[in-house]
Amino acid sequence: MRASRLIKLGEATLLLSVAVALGVEVAQYNGQATTELATQQRTIVQLRARVAGLEARSASQPDWQLVAAQVEPSVVIVATSEGLGSAWVAHSDAGGSDLVTNFHVVADAWSSGTARVDVRQGDRTLSGTIVRVDPTNDLAVVHITQRLKALPQAFDRPKLGTTVMAVGSPLGLSGTISVGVVSGFRSLDGSDYLQFSAPISPGNSGGPVVDGRGYVVAIASAKFVGQGVEALSLAIPVQVACLNLVACTPTP
Repeated sequence: MRASRLIKLGEATLLLSVAVALGVEVAQYNGQATTELATQQRTIVQLRARVAGLEARSASQPDWQLVAAQVEPSVVIVATSEGLGSAWVAHSDAGGSDLVTNFHVVADAWSSGTARVDVRQGDRTLSGTIVRVDPTNDLAVVHITQRLKALPQAFDRPKLGTTVMAVGSPLGLSGTISVGVVSGFRSLDGSDYLQFSAPISPGNSGGPVVDGRGYVVAIASAKFVGQGVEALSLAIPVQVACLNLVACTPTP
């Protein structure tokens, strides 16, 4: 009987030892699984953060094709007997549309006393009348009886380095765009200008310079020329026109 009990006790001891060993292995496995799970969770969090960052960067990059498609229908050619320039729709209602351009584009018509200009949009030519001028700031407003889609103005001036797009008709080539950045703010001959790097040419004068949302930030006006001079374009901040000359369409 004692031998039998000893054998059973020995078996019990053996079983206990096996159970303890199994418990240690299970604990080690659980610990490893917990560590691996925590590592995987950290990796997932990091990946989500990277994806969110990439999405934010993508969202901050303007779709210039879309912006051009939105803006171009509201940009026209203003032509006089002496030449042509560009203009954009600043305000529109049941009475027609007010177009902003440069005074130097329409100066000859204004000086002649006729105050009449041709407004070209695509294949059609509309009759426009110069209704207000600001020679000091090189601005003018042309009114047409047709109702066109107005472009919203930016409330604040863009920051240095902001990417912008000039839309206009250089040399009469309507619907031409060029992209650059805001490179400075200048005060020249008593007037304020926004300096930008998008190339412009004769015919761009009066056309809008827009940001990545399609909001007008300035009116293309002039550029520096000379040997070795590149990408030094000037535009009149849109606030000058909208505060003093025309009721612009506010930012949505």
